[in-house]
Amino acid sequence: MNSKRLKYFLIFSTLLFINITAFSQVLEPVKWSYSQKMIGTDQVELIFTAKIERNWHLYSQHISMSPPATTFTFTDSKDYKRMGKVSETKSISEYDPNFKMVLKYFKDRAVFKQKIKILSQKPFLVKGTFEFMSCDDKQCLPPNDVDFEFKINPGATTAETNVAPADTVAATTAAAKDTGKVAKDTVKPAPVAASADSSVMSTANKSLWLVFFLSFLAGLLAILTPCVFPMIPMTVTFFMHDSSNKAKARLQALVYGFSIIAIYTIIGTVVAVTLGANFANFLSTHWLPNILFFIIFMVFAASFFGMFEITMPSWMVNKADSKADKGGIVGAFFMAFTLVLVSFSCTGPIVGAILVASAGGQILQPIIGMFGFSLAFALPFTLFAFFPSWLSNLPKSGGWLNSVKVVLAFIELALGLKFLSIADQTYHWHILDREVYLSLWIVIFTLCGFYLLGKLKFAHDSDSKHIGVPRLILAIITFAFVVYMIPGMFGAPLKVLSGYIPPQQSLDFDLNTIIRDNVKMSSNGQTANTSLCDTPKYKEFLHLPHGLEGYFDYDQALACSQKENKPIFVDFTGHGCVNCREMEANVWSDPRVLQRLRNNFVIVALYVDDKTELPEKEWVKSSYDGKMKTSIGKKFADFQITHFNVNAQPYYVLLDSKGEKLVAPRAYNLNIDEFIKFLDDGVAAYKKKQEMK
Repeated sequence: MNSKRLKYFLIFSTLLFINITAFSQVLEPVKWSYSQKMIGTDQVELIFTAKIERNWHLYSQHISMSPPATTFTFTDSKDYKRMGKVSETKSISEYDPNFKMVLKYFKDRAVFKQKIKILSQKPFLVKGTFEFMSCDDKQCLPPNDVDFEFKINPGATTAETNVAPADTVAATTAAAKDTGKVAKDTVKPAPVAASADSSVMSTANKSLWLVFFLSFLAGLLAILTPCVFPMIPMTVTFFMHDSSNKAKARLQALVYGFSIIAIYTIIGTVVAVTLGANFANFLSTHWLPNILFFIIFMVFAASFFGMFEITMPSWMVNKADSKADKGGIVGAFFMAFTLVLVSFSCTGPIVGAILVASAGGQILQPIIGMFGFSLAFALPFTLFAFFPSWLSNLPKSGGWLNSVKVVLAFIELALGLKFLSIADQTYHWHILDREVYLSLWIVIFTLCGFYLLGKLKFAHDSDSKHIGVPRLILAIITFAFVVYMIPGMFGAPLKVLSGYIPPQQSLDFDLNTIIRDNVKMSSNGQTANTSLCDTPKYKEFLHLPHGLEGYFDYDQALACSQKENKPIFVDFTGHGCVNCREMEANVWSDPRVLQRLRNNFVIVALYVDDKTELPEKEWVKSSYDGKMKTSIGKKFADFQITHFNVNAQPYYVLLDSKGEKLVAPRAYNLNIDEFIKFLDDGVAAYKKKQEMK
């Protein structure tokens, strides 16, 4: 093998190794270290320090849920006495998308401390366990139990002594098993975490492009308002009045256009810098700013409806206008500034909406939003200054400009409800459940449709005996949107609006659920015949989506697979797994996927975070950490780690009747065609194995 081929072989091998490890590594986003500190002669402070990877968080002790609450348990001893409870550093209180409620948690680092009073004169051990759960914005890892051990020497005079933990999440190496101890912070982040970061970055980039596109569209709409549109010919005429020096006039027009972009982009930059990324979390989750934003949107809508006008102070407009008279580059800049001030009554609500919507996201979003808006806003002024002959093709100003404002008012009214909905979901007020929210949107857009047809008028609207074709087309689109939303009142998923309306589970009357429940019952009240081999364990409190039937225990599924001669579809899932719900709503719901899952597989959903205790005969001792797994969640979380070296969900595995993998497992991916191929490849591999017997 020559050097060039060797080089390619090494590169290919390295990439293959990285791909395999990145797909199968166990996520360990929280690393623990231990230390102790002597306080006087008879007291010791035990310190538990958690180092938390970026984008992950660890839950506080002071929440009602266990898990994910972090809990400490100390083994009773006559050698010491606990002084109070375990204290913790200051936590963050925010809306958690995994559990749909406000919870307290830690980012980056957390420190827990327990003071004890020494009652013995001889060295002794303080032993116990603690349980914790770590999550990011999309998924939660199964709860972890960690044993700890502190060696206390009453005669020690050292101010602080580091103590190695008796057991950590990372206690999987041979050395750890031999010594029973693991040096703190020995575990490196798994490669899969880097893959997750790449996915997040990709999603963030897509989000910024969406912000830019929507803001650009908003800028084009702002041009069609009565405060802006009439200014286009007036402004362009000002630049082109000096026909003897067209080059100079066009230079001034360019400065004018770039000045508009600069002014709005600076506004976005100021918002981003003053609020910052950390404050964005507060804006997007706390009830106070969301209620404030809701009120702001309602005020903007009222302004566009014609109830009042939002204007800048006259002294500010007059001062900017006087500066514009100086001419030259400085004059062009102040003309742009004057346009921004004069048009504020029309552009203010649009700009405010962009800033409010984007300030709750990344720090770049307000900047990108204002750049996109201003680019579209400045475009016609600059283009018409270069090509003044185009002015003759512009439609005349008239009542249609006010119609643009009113339609925007309806849109702002609808979008403003989103902020009230966030606060409602966060604090469980149940004011805007799914059906109430949808009913308001249906009414708002129905009224908008009637307005477009001329059946509804406001004070500033001009009389019109007929409507034009563009208004008719917009009315048709609006009423079609209303018709699309109506089935959502009875349980239709409305995937297009999933990011803007409350979750499906907040719906009181879900027709799909009712029909599925009735279909499952025969006329005499007994359960209808199904393809299940026996009654699934835990079916009283664990469920599959879309009316699918299956098991929640692996051994049951394996036995049924052998009996029915079908491959097994293993779904590693969790109650707090947002990505799992997204996969079920967007991929599993596809009729082609449902047909394959229902007919070709024995389905088993293994919940890795369920706290239900198992009878003692079903306890299993882990080969991963040597601990006894006593609950449903711990048993199947350990099953996932020991068999597939993965602890993230969702995770889909296709197995034959012996429990052997048929094809490479699959994680979170919303591509439906690829998921169908995954299922079909599994069936084909299963049939091939059967033929080889």
